[in-house]
Amino acid sequence: MLDIKRIVSRIIAEKIDELTEDEIASMLEYPPNPDMGDIALPCFKLSRILRKSPVDIANDLSSNITEDEHIDRVEAVSGYLNFFLDKGIFIEKIVTKVTTEQERYVSSDIGKGKNIVIDYSSPNIAKPFHFGHLRSTSIGNALYNIFEFLGYNSIGINHLGDWGTQFGKLIVAYKKWGDKERIEKNGISELMDIYVKYHKEAETDPSLDDEARAWFTEMEKGNEEALELWHWFKDISLQEFARIYNILDMKFDSYAGESFYNDKMGPIVEELNEKGLLIESEGAHIVDLEKFDMPPCLILKKDGSTLYATRDIAAAKYRKETYDFEKCIYLTGADQSLHFKQFFKVIDLMGYDWADRLIHAPFGLVSVEGEKLASRAGKVILLEDVLKEAIDKTLKIIEEKNPNLENKEEIAEQMGVGAVLFSDLSSNRIKDISFSWNEMLNFDGETGPYVQYTHARACSVISRTDDDIDYTFDASHLKTSEEYNLVKRISFFPSRITEAKDALEPSIITRYLVDLAQDFNRFYHNHSILNVEDENIKKGRILLTKATKITLEIGLKLIGLKAPNRV
Repeated sequence: MLDIKRIVSRIIAEKIDELTEDEIASMLEYPPNPDMGDIALPCFKLSRILRKSPVDIANDLSSNITEDEHIDRVEAVSGYLNFFLDKGIFIEKIVTKVTTEQERYVSSDIGKGKNIVIDYSSPNIAKPFHFGHLRSTSIGNALYNIFEFLGYNSIGINHLGDWGTQFGKLIVAYKKWGDKERIEKNGISELMDIYVKYHKEAETDPSLDDEARAWFTEMEKGNEEALELWHWFKDISLQEFARIYNILDMKFDSYAGESFYNDKMGPIVEELNEKGLLIESEGAHIVDLEKFDMPPCLILKKDGSTLYATRDIAAAKYRKETYDFEKCIYLTGADQSLHFKQFFKVIDLMGYDWADRLIHAPFGLVSVEGEKLASRAGKVILLEDVLKEAIDKTLKIIEEKNPNLENKEEIAEQMGVGAVLFSDLSSNRIKDISFSWNEMLNFDGETGPYVQYTHARACSVISRTDDDIDYTFDASHLKTSEEYNLVKRISFFPSRITEAKDALEPSIITRYLVDLAQDFNRFYHNHSILNVEDENIKKGRILLTKATKITLEIGLKLIGLKAPNRV
């Protein structure tokens, strides 16, 4: 791809011995107004280094810049060095590269030979897959795609919550109020009902908690009845989860949940003890982290049972030994940040030099009209209900606007699911999300369906052209601001993918796609593409439409959305 920052930084570096090309590239900015150039160097940042005023630096550089085919002119304005590109060369190189190389124009092999483990989604067994699980699921899936696209070997792990005291509670609830036929018929919703009832009853009858702990102890001891019920609850849950993942079109490389590490925690405890890290505290066993300004990391309870930290340490070690990861990324809520800092530090203290490759990528709080989702209280919005509602609404819109559309049910699913995913991925990862039916299912404005519709519009234009079009063209005929701005936007795509990877932030791509769709629609509405007498202009605009279509399709795929050809 034509890297304008690299070209400009090279030109400037030839005149400044004190800085490298990379250092100069980091200083370059994209001006907010095209009248101020396509890319600019704020010379204020050079004053201390060159011991001159920004105005003098800009003036000196502008009068000594080496000519380059990509640069039309250079201007010094109030301490800024503004570069204006040769629009014809720029448009021709970008559009030709995109349309001839297609997906290859932006793919990369920078991750070749490197494994990236991503721990995401991870719902709890026997609890509904609610809207709160969407953030981890959608962000994790997008990151999986982004790393894979850049040449890494992505490994998606669904670390299911399939062990713990909650199963003791569920066994008690089932024995007291459960009905096998109703559970077989209604699945997780029935399990959820008796789980909620348990917590309501436990508020006035604390002995229920004693029973629950006892049943979980039986599970850990291998009690046949307890484990049989646990397996049954798990099978019911996995069937329902599979249905939702199928709607989302998502797959995982591993479903190794918490129970998978039951036989791997003993060796971890022994290792901590051998390395002098495990100390007793009020009957429990901890790793003291006071010198690191953190509370102690609890490894064993007073009764000798393990905890989340023990399990996560075992899981991290297993993953390193199994996958030899370059990075292991955990997608969970920000409220778990301390937990990850603690067990990451414990792994560091154990002497493992890969501890710094464990990364927690937290996301903001998910709430319903300001109230946190809570399974115990039964306050959840089922993700499947949201997806079905979105699909139904999309189908109604299609039937109103294009009732004869082929495969309209399939397209309605693509766009309905796309609306939900895109809405979730539009916000910065760390931003809190408050669920609202109206906002989630609003298809107007900066939404997934808007971007998908723009892709379909570009496909419609292309379908009415000659498939054997020659990809060589004279870009000097494309002179409008809408054409040039659209090409500039397309040229940003490779850097946006890299930024999203580096920041673990899929919303960078989501926002980019909205901007690209808006630029294309301005071009589409202001200029005829096919009904143009000048063949050079017509050919250039068709190829520009193809370049947009290719970029939109890649971007949608990266964040987990389909790119329908017709809507």
